[in-house]
Amino acid sequence: MPDGVEDVEVWVPPLVTVPDVPGTLARMTSLRLVQTVTAGVEPYRPHMPEGAVLCNARGVHDAGTAEWAVGAMIAVLREFPGFVDAQRRGEWTYHHTGVLADSRVLIVGYGSIGSALERRLEGFEVEVVRVARRARDGVHAMDELPALLPEADVVVLLVPATPDTAGMVDSSFLARMKDGAVLVNAARGGIVDTDALLAELKTGRLRAALDVTAPEPLPEGHPLWSAPGVLITPHIAGSTPASERRTLRLIRAQLERYRAGEDLVNVITDAY
Repeated sequence: MPDGVEDVEVWVPPLVTVPDVPGTLARMTSLRLVQTVTAGVEPYRPHMPEGAVLCNARGVHDAGTAEWAVGAMIAVLREFPGFVDAQRRGEWTYHHTGVLADSRVLIVGYGSIGSALERRLEGFEVEVVRVARRARDGVHAMDELPALLPEADVVVLLVPATPDTAGMVDSSFLARMKDGAVLVNAARGGIVDTDALLAELKTGRLRAALDVTAPEPLPEGHPLWSAPGVLITPHIAGSTPASERRTLRLIRAQLERYRAGEDLVNVITDAY
């Protein structure tokens, strides 16, 4: 940390979490605002000093993450990874594949990213089912998930990392998913029980597209790398030029609000 850190009033942490968040925050004795560049705030929320406000970057990664989710589900359903492998071998492996059209897509964690995902799915002739922490018009509550999972062809995870969501996708959750369904995780790796998912992938009953994993980064030799029916990307869904542009606009506008003593946006008042 640079000299003078005790005088910092506003901290914008880097995209990759610093090694010692509690220690860093403790040294910033003048801190008044932490503005993250991520939607998730789980590394900071438990350690915020009294009198400081925590704000997230809600909205800036919507486009990139939603676009990744659409691409990932299409890639798995149309078996693109397998065809890429066949291309490298020089093999013409013609066969029928799945398709996104006529599917039921269950969005678990229907917030700003979920809404952006639904807009991008409008041209794909799918039925979208929405689930959020609390029920509202057109959106189911989390306690309805057990009844909704068996009817979904694609289950997209967009929930934040909280004590309530840790390990929520366990063996019971996965067992309720229909045969051949695709699990798409664009949330956090710890939301999914990795061993339970591996068990389902190895039988071939379920497929998955993962931008996040537990552990993360996924170490060399981990069984997820070689599991059948899984597409893995290294947490890049929101790492796009669009996200960078929108992050800079958000930070600038937030700093101007702070300087002018105006109400801030994206203030975290609960777990997220």
